[in-house]
Amino acid sequence: MSTRREFITLLGGAAAAWPLAASAQQPAMPVIGFLNPTAPEVFADELRAFHRGLKEAGFVEGDNVATVYRWAEGEVERLPALAADLVSRKVAVIASTGTAAAAFATKAATTTIPVVFIVNEDPVRLGLVASLAGPGGNLTGTNLLTGEVVAKRLELLRELAPGMARVAVLVDPANVHATEATLRQLEPAARAMGLQVQILNASTGREIDAAFATIARERLDALFVSPAAFFTSRRMQLTHLASRHAVPASYTLRNYVEAGGLMSYGASLRDAYRHIGVYAGRILKGAKPADLPVVQSSRFELVINAQIARMLGLTVPDKLIATADEVIE
Repeated sequence: MSTRREFITLLGGAAAAWPLAASAQQPAMPVIGFLNPTAPEVFADELRAFHRGLKEAGFVEGDNVATVYRWAEGEVERLPALAADLVSRKVAVIASTGTAAAAFATKAATTTIPVVFIVNEDPVRLGLVASLAGPGGNLTGTNLLTGEVVAKRLELLRELAPGMARVAVLVDPANVHATEATLRQLEPAARAMGLQVQILNASTGREIDAAFATIARERLDALFVSPAAFFTSRRMQLTHLASRHAVPASYTLRNYVEAGGLMSYGASLRDAYRHIGVYAGRILKGAKPADLPVVQSSRFELVINAQIARMLGLTVPDKLIATADEVIE
């Protein structure tokens, strides 16, 4: 009887060990680090596009890949610490999104973990990669070419608000690279169109309020909002104040217009997020960022809110209606 009991005990112990042994043989699920200077609700649609890209590359979150998210909640100065935290977790790849500041934070935090970025300006000029075709190092990603379309944005704003002569340009001085890229293109374009430009700085919600107080006091005719993750996170405040002060305004991204802004023109951010999802998946399968060319955005969207235009007393020209990717009624 004692021998039989010992045999059953041994058999039970072996059976309990089998699932542990089997699970130990399964490879650990790879982990992606996701860094963004804003908050999840700001880029919800873009986040879905990122997951679509991952799925195209063969990865589904919770199935065969995990993601650790780090959001700076609009406080860009937190990015270096958040990037360092992702590195300490030894993630397999970092998706660095939302701003060049996030890309610089991850570049400073690691020279070995692959990084896939989204930036507004030329990453070669910024010093993030060696070249577009051969990035070298551990970074690659997408350039939204935001600076290159500044003149076009200004031209479209004038077509929609032909009476404008004095334009307020709202910039975030904390976002140095985007501000420099915007002004480098905008100031000569404005001179060529015979427009006067007044630069207004804002890095906080109160400073945005103060900027609109200046627009009202100076009776400026229109507003040109520079690309900045902070402004995207405050898009409800910006579009509300623009409507309240009856100021025609141009933005970089369609989500401003969806929030009640007049018009936007810029690269498809959802396309960019989908692309870095694809790149992150390819890296998980063994591709090296040094061999993955930086992609330049090729699709630019013109979105117009016709309801806001009517509220401002503006008539949307037939030409703009015909060329717009979307007219919101």
